[in-house]
Amino acid sequence: MKKNSVLVFACAAALLALPGCSKKAADGKIKIGIVQLVEHVALDSSYAGFVDGLKEAGYVDGENITLDYQNAQGEQANCVTIANKLVNDKDDLILAIATPAAQAAANLTKTIPVLVTAVTDPETAKLVKSNKLPGTNVTGTSDLTPVAAQISLLKKLLPDAKKVGLLYCSSEQNSIFQISLAKEACAREGLEVVEGTVSNSNEIQQVTQSLVSKVDALYIPTDNMLAAGMATVGMVANAAKIPTVCGEKGMVDAGGFVTYGINYYELGKQTAAMAVEILRDGKKPADMPIQYLEKCDLSVNAETAAKLGITVPAEL
Repeated sequence: MKKNSVLVFACAAALLALPGCSKKAADGKIKIGIVQLVEHVALDSSYAGFVDGLKEAGYVDGENITLDYQNAQGEQANCVTIANKLVNDKDDLILAIATPAAQAAANLTKTIPVLVTAVTDPETAKLVKSNKLPGTNVTGTSDLTPVAAQISLLKKLLPDAKKVGLLYCSSEQNSIFQISLAKEACAREGLEVVEGTVSNSNEIQQVTQSLVSKVDALYIPTDNMLAAGMATVGMVANAAKIPTVCGEKGMVDAGGFVTYGINYYELGKQTAAMAVEILRDGKKPADMPIQYLEKCDLSVNAETAAKLGITVPAEL
């Protein structure tokens, strides 16, 4: 019996020493719960990048980890219900995609590590004490886009524009934060701003129609409600010949005109790397600064550009 016990212990130790393994991975008990606010290209890409990033690190769903993916379908109340389930399930780690999902998870547990992604400013959202030193069980990646560069791009492509419509959801903290940056950038570029806000998806068409009659261009940040309803925005704006500069590529593909933004798939992979540091290396979210994706890409919807009669300079 004594010899067998030593052998079992030695085998377990060998397993734990393997790259990509932890105590729970070795015995197949790592469980990661995911709560995502809503389905749209950016958030879906973040999740896909997270799954692929874990796989590259040796964490494969159904083998040494279990992923419990839940989508709140755009309802904040559903975020709370889902987060409560994940906490009650005693998951080893929770991934929260988008600010309302992150707030729901963070409010329900102070012990389970919570990784957030597609959250513009975790500090402003009161998820962490500071972005540099979270000091809580929450950390992750920010999807802060280069708002000033996006407004500069708008001015460069549309030099005759005088008024810019800022379209966003008034209840999304991430959008409010970006809009404040957009207002500052517009002021520096000598652009007058006209705000248009929505509180639910049923208002998108009406508010967009009202806004396009007053402005020369639209700017939409990485707003979850408007990303999900971007086809409607594009339909209205393009018919009125009003160009839309967006916060991210998925919105451009859905009918917008142009963006200079981050890659959400890569952001998800970066978040997965942080998950590995927690699961395998024992790092604490409290000590892990919020991370940002530095590389940005220019994306143009050629079909929309043709409808608007705009030629994008070759140097861009």
